[in-house]
Amino acid sequence: MIERILIAGAGNMGSWLAETLCLDYEVGVFDTNPSSLKYLFNTHRFKEIAEIKEFKPQLLINAVGLNQTERAFDSLLPVIPDDCIISDITSVKNGLNDYYLKSGRRFVSTHPMFGPTFGNIRDLSDQNAIIIKESDPEGKRFFMDFYRSLKLQLFEYSFVEHDQVIAYSLSVPFSSTIVFSACMKKLEVPGTTFKAHLDIARGLLSEDDDLLSGILLNKYSIGKLHEIHKRLEGLI
Repeated sequence: MIERILIAGAGNMGSWLAETLCLDYEVGVFDTNPSSLKYLFNTHRFKEIAEIKEFKPQLLINAVGLNQTERAFDSLLPVIPDDCIISDITSVKNGLNDYYLKSGRRFVSTHPMFGPTFGNIRDLSDQNAIIIKESDPEGKRFFMDFYRSLKLQLFEYSFVEHDQVIAYSLSVPFSSTIVFSACMKKLEVPGTTFKAHLDIARGLLSEDDDLLSGILLNKYSIGKLHEIHKRLEGLI
């Protein structure tokens, strides 16, 4: 039974996970930037990797930026128990399946499909989460119970299926919004539709660059971009 959880990364999602999970579990948080930890309460705050060894987590949730995920695992695996389940919440899973297999560790990979920019974290009943089929059964149960407690709708996909779905559900709207942003100019009396798109564009462009690039550089995204291009040509 999982009782102690270590969260790597105290960014937006890492902090939200810590604040939510610390009500029911013993939670520790590690971040290479100690100032990121100062607003976290009811958690163990680790400033040095060596401090984690005594905590002995049973689950590690890797919540660092997409491009740093494997590097964070590499630095933390030596200080956590061999039976600790390792997990990620990345938006793109490309390459992680191979990493997990090489590690020899039990793992669980999920994707909560919301964030502080667009998701109302006080009411997630209309939001979704994905759990990767290849994940360890105990890890799956933990995240299923956690996500269901938040009233999220759950979906199960393989690693490949997940990235294909993300290319459609995130790469298409992200790309379309970036194109809109590149074309827009300030209007004194913008219409309702324009203002709605503008709000979305501002939110998207305030997101972390690693998140945007990771989603757009998903190897399945280029096919969707070609499809958008083809549809625009047809419209013209």
